[in-house]
Order: sequence, then C-alpha cells, then structure tokens
Amino acid sequence: MGGEENGKGEGLVEIHMGSKNKYRRMDSEGTEEDVVLSNEGIAKKNHNTKKFVFVCAIFASLNSVLLGYDVGVMSGAILFIQEDLKITEVQEEVLVGILSIISLLGSLAGGKTSDAIGRKWTIAFAAILFQTGAAVMTLAPNFGVLMVGRLFAGVGIGFGVMIAPVYIAEISPAIARGSLTSFPEIFINLGILLGYVSNYAFSGLPAHISWRLMLGVGILPSVFIGFALFVIPESPRWLVMQNRVEEARAVLLKTNESETEAEERLAEIQLAAGTANAEKYEAKAVWREILNPSPPVRRMLITGCGIQCFQQITGIDATVYYSPTIFKEAGIKGNTQLLAATVAVGLSKTLFILVAIFLIDKVGRKPLLYISTIGMTTCLLGLSLTLAFMGNEKIGIGMAILAVCGNVAFFSVGLGPICWVLSSEIFPLRLRAQAAALGAVGSRVSSGVVAMSFLSVSRAITVAGTFFIFSVISVFAIAFVHTCVPETKGKSLEEIELLFQNEGVWKGGEVEMGDAERLVQREQVGGVSDC
Repeated sequence: MGGEENGKGEGLVEIHMGSKNKYRRMDSEGTEEDVVLSNEGIAKKNHNTKKFVFVCAIFASLNSVLLGYDVGVMSGAILFIQEDLKITEVQEEVLVGILSIISLLGSLAGGKTSDAIGRKWTIAFAAILFQTGAAVMTLAPNFGVLMVGRLFAGVGIGFGVMIAPVYIAEISPAIARGSLTSFPEIFINLGILLGYVSNYAFSGLPAHISWRLMLGVGILPSVFIGFALFVIPESPRWLVMQNRVEEARAVLLKTNESETEAEERLAEIQLAAGTANAEKYEAKAVWREILNPSPPVRRMLITGCGIQCFQQITGIDATVYYSPTIFKEAGIKGNTQLLAATVAVGLSKTLFILVAIFLIDKVGRKPLLYISTIGMTTCLLGLSLTLAFMGNEKIGIGMAILAVCGNVAFFSVGLGPICWVLSSEIFPLRLRAQAAALGAVGSRVSSGVVAMSFLSVSRAITVAGTFFIFSVISVFAIAFVHTCVPETKGKSLEEIELLFQNEGVWKGGEVEMGDAERLVQREQVGGVSDC
C-alpha cells in the first residue's frame, strides 16, 4: 500500500499499529521525524517488555533460593546439629535426605493446586510452607521437632520446584524461554552459595547457636516473595483455561513486543486449550492420559521424567550435601577449613550457571547437555581415583577440590538448568502442570534416595567407590541425551509438542523450524490437533 498513481492515493503509506491499520500522509516536512519517533517508541516498548518479563522470571524464581539455601546450609549445619543434639549417623542421613522425599508430596499436589488457584498463588503457597518449616527448625529443641520443620519445608520445596519453571515458560516469548526458564536453577545455585557462606560465617559460634542461625537466615527471602506477588501477573495460559480471555490478553500485551504478536500468541493458546477452552480436561482425565499415554505423550514422559531422574542419580545432591565429608576423606582437617572449601564449590556452581544462561538459547539444549554429562563423567571418575589413590596427600586435596568444583560446574552448564527447561516446555497445555509435577516427583525421590543412602553406601564401599558408581551412571546419562532428548531451541510450546508426534524426529534429536512448520500444516490439513 505504498502509494497510488492517482491524486487521492499519492504519498500515503500504511503504518501498522497493533491489529489496526493507520494511514498517514508522507508529503509533509515532518515525515522523517515522525518515523524516527515511531521507531523510538517501538524500541522503548520492546525494552520495557523484555524488562517486565525479566523481572517476572526473577520474582517467580525466588522460591528456588530457599531450596538452594537449605541444601547448602545443611551440609555445614549438620556438623553442629550432630554435636549439639547428639544424633546418630542414621538420623543424620534421614534429616538430610527426608526433605527431598517429603517434597514429592508438594510436587504431586502442585499440579492440581496450580490448575485450581493459579500459578502465581501456588508460588505464594510454596513460600509460606517453606518459611513455616524454616522457623520450626530454627527453634527446634530436639530431633523430633527438627523433623517436623523438615516436613513443612519439604512440602513447600515440592510446590516451588514444580511451579516456577512452568510459570516462567508460560509467560516467556519463545526466543528467550530457555534462558528465562533457567532462572530457578540460577537461584538454586545462588541459594547454595549463600548457604555455604552462612556456614562459614557462623562456624565460629558455639554449636547450639551456630546451626540455629544458619537455618534461621533462610527465613529472610519471604519478604521479597511477598513483594513479588504485587508485581508478577498470572500465567496467560492458566487465565485462558479459566475462560478469563481478556485478562490473558492484558498479560500478553505486557509480555510480547507488539499487539499483533500478543493476539497471535493468544490464538495459539486458545487453540491449545481446546477451541478457546470450550472443553476442559478434568484432573482424572489428565492423570488417565498420563498413566495410559499415547505414543507422543509416552515420548514426552520418557524425556521429561528421564532427564529429571538423571539430574539426581548422577550424585549432585550427594556432592553438595556431603562436600565436607568428601573433603575430610581427601585429608582436610577442621570444620572451618572444611566449610571454607565448600565455598569454592558454591562459587563454581553459581558462576557456571551464568554461562548456561548466555548459551542455552544460542547453542541449544542438546549440545550443552552433551558438554555437561561428558564433563561430569570425567570429573566423577577423577574424584573417585583421587580419593582411592591420593587421599591425605597435599596434591590429592587439591585434585579433590578441583574435581568437585569441576563436577558442579559441568552440572550447572547443562544438566542442572536444562532439566527444568525441558520439563516445562515439552508437555502440551492440558498436561503441563500434572506432567511437570510427575517429573519433579521423580527428581525429588531420586535426590532423597541418594542423600539418605550416601553415608551408608560410602561406609560399605568407600567414598571413592560411591563416586565411581556415580561416574558409571553419568555414562548412561550421555546415552539418554543422545537417544531421547530432541532439540527445542527457538520453537514455540505448540511446535515442540508436534516434535513428539514423530518417533524418528524424537530419536534423531534434531529438527529444523521448517520441519516443525510442515508438521503444523499437516495437522491442520488433517483437521486433527493434539494440542
């Protein structure tokens, strides 16, 4: 519509503003200035949109600080709890590992809760439960009350680890979804680092005071989570499921760079929800489909739940929870020195998660998973050999610290953050919350089993032998990534779902955008959509 040769049309150009077309005469002197101002307005809108989504992702991830802090702080606090409350080794294992087992209750309930009250308020509920648990643990006079606090904290963590990636995936544009959905893993790592620093800071105090202060500091993030509830919007996909389409449109206008793009995303969500949410799936129907899945859903479950389990059974929680035990085995003496060494582990884990954030939407999910799992295998094997043949030697201590730091660094580059990214983006809307909850259950159970058995297994086959087993499991993780994880970089949630329709594409692990578009067209032509 650049112009017509008759006098009426001369000098007219079409300016797109949202979904309406505006015409402006271009033969005036102020034309170029108007275009510049218009471009500046668009750039400002884009900047504000990115900033808003970024802030929402940060606030939604705050619960993950609580999980990370608990994991990090307990590795040091357990030394002083053992001294103060005189608990046995079995009680120590139960106290450390029970959090992950109990958290599966929150993860199982999290899918239904988030569908019932919304993603936003499920985040709030998770924070309340965890803070209650943290307060009880801080004031616990004995082992029994301490376990009650762990119960509340564990259920809260179960809700938190399940809902944050789902919420972020549902508000993020496809081009940045990988980076933004990795935020919970960043904050877990930040929490672990803060826990290690807290251990070191309070390690010089009397035993009956130090561990209470260590655990009590974990209550502070609740202030920021409360503030976050006044900033973050509800998920537009959940709003559509509730037939609150106008509210969903308002959120999409804030999280997309143009009105046209927002309307396109809204149409996709309505289609995925089932013809503008005309047909709702009840919880029983959802679980029936998950427990008796079609071939595409089965592939999604294998990928989502499998990557969650491999994240834990490769021993990351054992490395983090029991890093003082590992370093003691290597030859480091004294609680303060042990806790100082763990700070290096926390720094490595946190710094390398930032590397993943910069690369995940550029390099892709699968290449980073290869780098991660191969690197972890090398470091786990190196740690095993170091502890077996070079324990209590100066060079052995250095190599053990290097191997542990390398293991957590490679974990943070790939398997750590990408696990949550994949789990939140591969499932269709009708199954997303419940299937993500199921994957989180697998993660928490695996974590609990590893944490609750590490000391007993290490006593039976040595710490070196235990890490050799972890290195073997890590080899299987490499094979799993190669066989069962497709590349999802740059694709919309609806396009990702279609990748699993074709077993060849799923096993091949690579698909071009054009292939996904042809799959979409094939589904539309056939009049069938599994969205």
